[in-house]
Amino acid sequence: MNCPSCAAAMTTETLEGHLGTHVEIDLCSGCQLFWFDHLESLQLSPGATMGLFTSISAQKAAPPPVKEPLKCPRCDMRLLLTNDRQRNTPFRYWRCDREHGRLITFFDFLREKDFIRPLSGAQLAELRRNVQTVNCSNCGAPIDLSSASTCSHCGTPVSMLDVQHISDMAAQLTQAATPRPAIDVQSIFAAMKAEQEGSRDSASGLVETGLQVMARWLTSS
Repeated sequence: MNCPSCAAAMTTETLEGHLGTHVEIDLCSGCQLFWFDHLESLQLSPGATMGLFTSISAQKAAPPPVKEPLKCPRCDMRLLLTNDRQRNTPFRYWRCDREHGRLITFFDFLREKDFIRPLSGAQLAELRRNVQTVNCSNCGAPIDLSSASTCSHCGTPVSMLDVQHISDMAAQLTQAATPRPAIDVQSIFAAMKAEQEGSRDSASGLVETGLQVMARWLTSS
């Protein structure tokens, strides 16, 4: 299967589904996109979802813009941009009207699985005490925190990983006899501050920094 955005060959991964089943999904690392055939996303087990989270955390660069119009890799019909909501978290994807499947960015997959949420007022104030600028994790545009809390380019609010939700899921899956040290929001803010102080490059996205921190935490002994 070729990526609907860049036309490069997508990578097929076989993952664990519910009740001992297996689910094959396709992904494009370059565009940071997943293709799920009909209902595949809902069939993923918690372990498979955490595995995809780990794969996403390995991405270092911001994704390129999606090249629309996008066509279904199964039937070649134009994919329809669809807005959805998981609890209080909005996300979007492109779906085939013939129900062959849907295309979703890594970022919106994390939103769909309730891994990303907008910052609370207190968290935003704490972030502003650590850094002045972040990049939007949805489109990569810079956000000046002194005057804004949403991206002026795509309208996405400043968001971060729900570390408690991820930590709880990881603990349930591993059932570790010795719990890992807790990870919190402040550790992600501190990592972003240290990264910006040590680099002259443009500011990182808060989600990307959180992914790196969580990846180190998940792989620690």
